[in-house]
Amino acid sequence: MADDQRALVRKVFDAAAETYDHVGVDFFQPIADRLIAEVDPQPGERCLDVGCGRGAVLFPLAQLVGPDGHATGIDLSPNMIAATAADADAAGLDVTVLVGDAQDPGLDPESLDLVTSSLVLFFLPDPQAALRSWRSCLVDGGRVGVSTFGRLSDSWHEVDAVFAPYLPAGMADPRTTAGDSPFGSDAGVERLLAGAGFTQVRTVSETVDVRFEDEDQWHSWTWSVGQRRMWLHVPEAERPAVRAAGEERLQATRDADGRIGFEQVVRYTLGVR
Repeated sequence: MADDQRALVRKVFDAAAETYDHVGVDFFQPIADRLIAEVDPQPGERCLDVGCGRGAVLFPLAQLVGPDGHATGIDLSPNMIAATAADADAAGLDVTVLVGDAQDPGLDPESLDLVTSSLVLFFLPDPQAALRSWRSCLVDGGRVGVSTFGRLSDSWHEVDAVFAPYLPAGMADPRTTAGDSPFGSDAGVERLLAGAGFTQVRTVSETVDVRFEDEDQWHSWTWSVGQRRMWLHVPEAERPAVRAAGEERLQATRDADGRIGFEQVVRYTLGVR
């Protein structure tokens, strides 16, 4: 089951890599910026960004730790790593980007000062085991910071409900997961970190305003992020009708400027080895 989950994640993000975080929607960077502010990277530190995507966290980390430090990013998707490496080269950034498994990065023990991971933990087969493996890479006093989704706004939930009839029962949306899942509450995510051996565990939250210029941008964005896997469960012949239903529900989200969008609560959970 774990291997199947990894294969699906790799497939989704390999396909999304070219447009991931590149369709003009300001979503990943504000979340990354707040995570970075909370973990407070220092010049000279050695950092790992787990599930680095197109570098929203990784690239600012590299700039903040400077030439005396180093930032490494890993991602399960080879296509994502190739795109991110090209972006780093174009920006003149000295980073290391590697295909790697967030469940167990396989890095040397006590070789890092900081581990970050933004919007990744809920994709993993065993989140607490992953956190234990990250902890083993940290020196004493090293820090971890993860971002996960908090409460989904009612309007966003209504739009995404158009996918519900097509999704398998075991496929939980990380933005709406509740009940006994650790991602249903701040306390649940904090227990994951504490159970992995981290101390001084704390959570801060913020609401991120996610806006789209029009329905076409919303549609492009859903295909460019992890939500792509929802579309893949909709038979191709039925996708136009699902898109139309989603766009109809989007009309209730228009703001005073005529833009459509939502509010997303994001939690940032921090710990220390």
